[in-house]
Amino acid sequence: MAGFYEPEILSRVQQMELEILKDVMDLCDSHGLLCFGMAGTAIGAIRHKGFIPWDDDIDVAMPRKDFECLLKLVEEELGDKYYVLNWRTSENYPLMTTRICRRGTRFVDSPMRDVDSPLGVFLDMYVYDDIPDSGFLMKLQAWEAWFFSKLLILRSIPRPYLAQTGWKARVITAICIAVHNVLKGLRISKRGLAARCEKICRRYEGKDTKRMAFYPDTNPFWNVVEKAAFSPGMKLDFEGFKLLFPRTEHDILTYMYGDYMQMPPVEKRKTHYPYILDLGDGAVLSGETVTDRGMKKI
Repeated sequence: MAGFYEPEILSRVQQMELEILKDVMDLCDSHGLLCFGMAGTAIGAIRHKGFIPWDDDIDVAMPRKDFECLLKLVEEELGDKYYVLNWRTSENYPLMTTRICRRGTRFVDSPMRDVDSPLGVFLDMYVYDDIPDSGFLMKLQAWEAWFFSKLLILRSIPRPYLAQTGWKARVITAICIAVHNVLKGLRISKRGLAARCEKICRRYEGKDTKRMAFYPDTNPFWNVVEKAAFSPGMKLDFEGFKLLFPRTEHDILTYMYGDYMQMPPVEKRKTHYPYILDLGDGAVLSGETVTDRGMKKI
């Protein structure tokens, strides 16, 4: 089971993330960029009209062209307040997602506790690339990108978070540690793995295809969306915002989660479980003291 926050702390984290979302959405709106919600944020919008009650992050996505434009705009127009964190800006960042982080904060979730990267309170961003219409070519590209994204994680984190438990988890963990040691021993470059993964994802960039996707996820086929699903899309309430989603979001969520309208049992509820949390007020909290009652100061 994931660690849970004291309600007051969770509320502060959520409010800071909503502020990041507002600033990013204002930037997108003023420059005509497409940005849409996904994954847990989509469930929250549909089921709760906002955050899933225990959730501690916001997931948004953008097409590649709009995404690259936004990163430049964040640095130019919001650089005094936020910084961009991804494999390009931090050599040790082990994910293919990008985070827009609040300056002066720290948010180190437990799986990232040994990662030497400037981790702050963040908005999670996923970049969607053009993918081929051919089912065979799409699957080939998907598994290639997925493979290199997982090598990137294992190069940095020998014990990644696993959904499995029991003997399966022990076996997978042993394999992960072995792969990590081999990659480290061979001095395989983290940045080289990330660059290879991105190159695969961008293989069909600019092509006139019907779909786009973010492949480097737990399942490479979770985040596949028809471009026509935004013509029009649908706007849903999310904590007072009108957030855009593809009109096929129900089908996407059903594929990812099954009956997503059913609240999961407590033991299956997921948070980012901060190992270190500093909201910029100097009160540093440690996840080592997280209990069912929440986080305590160290």
